[in-house]
Amino acid sequence: MVVIDGSQGEGGGQILRTSLSLAALLGREVRLENIRAHRPRPGLRPQHLTAVRALAAVTRARVSGAEVGSIRLSFHPRGIFPGHYTFDVAERTGSAGSVCLVAQTLLPVLIHAPRTSVVTLKGGTHVPWSPSAHYLRDVFLPALTAMGITAAMELRATGWYPQGGGEICLTVAPAPALRPITWRTPPRWEEFQGLSAVAHLPEHIMDRQKQRLADRLARPLPIATAQLPGRGQGSLVFVWGPRAGFAALGAKGKPAETVADEAAKAFRDFLASGAAVDLHLADQLCLYLTLASGPCAFTTAAVTSHLVTNVRVIAEFLGEMIQVRGSLGEPGEVQGGGKKGRTARKL
Repeated sequence: MVVIDGSQGEGGGQILRTSLSLAALLGREVRLENIRAHRPRPGLRPQHLTAVRALAAVTRARVSGAEVGSIRLSFHPRGIFPGHYTFDVAERTGSAGSVCLVAQTLLPVLIHAPRTSVVTLKGGTHVPWSPSAHYLRDVFLPALTAMGITAAMELRATGWYPQGGGEICLTVAPAPALRPITWRTPPRWEEFQGLSAVAHLPEHIMDRQKQRLADRLARPLPIATAQLPGRGQGSLVFVWGPRAGFAALGAKGKPAETVADEAAKAFRDFLASGAAVDLHLADQLCLYLTLASGPCAFTTAAVTSHLVTNVRVIAEFLGEMIQVRGSLGEPGEVQGGGKKGRTARKL
């Protein structure tokens, strides 16, 4: 059994997700303690609980402590079983918890199933403090495609905070061995594009977001507009390109111009860093490096506590396969991963 302290480092839900995915990949029992112990609402929240139950279904795991608010959890997987699955974050609590975080827990496991799986996830698709469905589809999955993974996402309905009610569908094919990556060259301005979108809101909001984004960037960039499907209200400004994406969400009382300002600033800050990978994708890629057939490296816009904590959790399962070079809050580099092929070999 591997015992993980869920309060270490950044102390958030990424510790849980990485631990569960690695336990499933390695066929090892894991016990998590002090889950999100220092957060305002400690323990498992609905999206974390859905991730636990989803992975338990895929691995037919024995689980204890899987309840909202629980700070302890044990998880013992029994294999990886492909199929057609549906999981709803709001099934018991009515939460708009992030479906994208649930997807990130399942993806590294399902690529090691013997057949293709189709997973429908219901809940929040565009909610604060988590990647949006657009980021998952247009940034995260293309990065995995470069490593040899075949996975697609369909956005069937948007789910905004606090209503939820969104739906995505993932199709994930087997990919037992991943190609190594070396990403040190920053993407060019010309490789990016933008989107201003709303759901059940007046079109002038969408138009104001688009105009403000164009004004703030002050350089040509294709910016599309869209009315998104879904039952709730929300707005989005999204700028994305190779290995980087920057989303800002509207909220009640938040001017459309402020939404565009947030996305524009994040995009320009990334370009100024000279990095090849945005700071969020950096920690999301680390687990996949351990599955690569050779050594990997990439530069990131900033070394974050999320990144450092994720690497630390991986080391508790596999040893120090990944190294992070750079100071917190500054651009850095991630190296290592599949040099010894340890995760793939154990599978």
